[in-house]
Amino acid sequence: MNQLDLKRMVAYRAAQLVPDGALIGLGSGSTAELFVQFLGERVRNEGLRVVGVPTSERTVAAAKAAGVELTTLEEHPELDMAFDGADEVDPDLNLVKGLGGALAREKIVAKASRVFVVLVDESKLVDILGSKSPVPVEVLQFGWTRTSRELESMGLQPVLRTRDGLPYVTDNGNYVLDLHVGPISNPSDLDLKLHLVTGVVETGLFIDIASLVMVGTQDGVIEMRRPQD
Repeated sequence: MNQLDLKRMVAYRAAQLVPDGALIGLGSGSTAELFVQFLGERVRNEGLRVVGVPTSERTVAAAKAAGVELTTLEEHPELDMAFDGADEVDPDLNLVKGLGGALAREKIVAKASRVFVVLVDESKLVDILGSKSPVPVEVLQFGWTRTSRELESMGLQPVLRTRDGLPYVTDNGNYVLDLHVGPISNPSDLDLKLHLVTGVVETGLFIDIASLVMVGTQDGVIEMRRPQD
């Protein structure tokens, strides 16, 4: 199976976990969109009643196309479950997320959910965060160069994310700086330090948030859970 096959397999399995009447968070990115498609199939074929909170405008479009009813955190501040992808997953189920640009909304929705389920293929598993992926940081447009310089002074290497030669703008109207930090020995400490930088809105480090990681492998879907879960 290729990577797309693995994503489809894990997204399908995850969609079967959603109970009737659930309020769920809908993540962003390729695997999350596949999950939304399979969820829509259950809505149409089984009459599944489910209401979702989307984490990006792209997810809004995907959910509407799939026939999944949507709501907001203002209407439902507590969710039963949330489903999303990740760019890296370490053995402690800590994550790097945000290469798709929706990290701030994704983290808000994940933390609003009683159970946060992460959907990945086996290529996203790492021994230590930062091994493959930069750490995205969403920052205010205003003064972003000053924010970038402060991050540089911490020994980090921020790179402004661009698209078609222009700065990439999130759904929140902010910029994204991708931090090329290499292997991260203490993700919690780095996350705290980044949040203390003026102008930083949110980081792509998801620490102690995931409840369950479902991994698509050549041998099928495996599940990684926190010991307390």
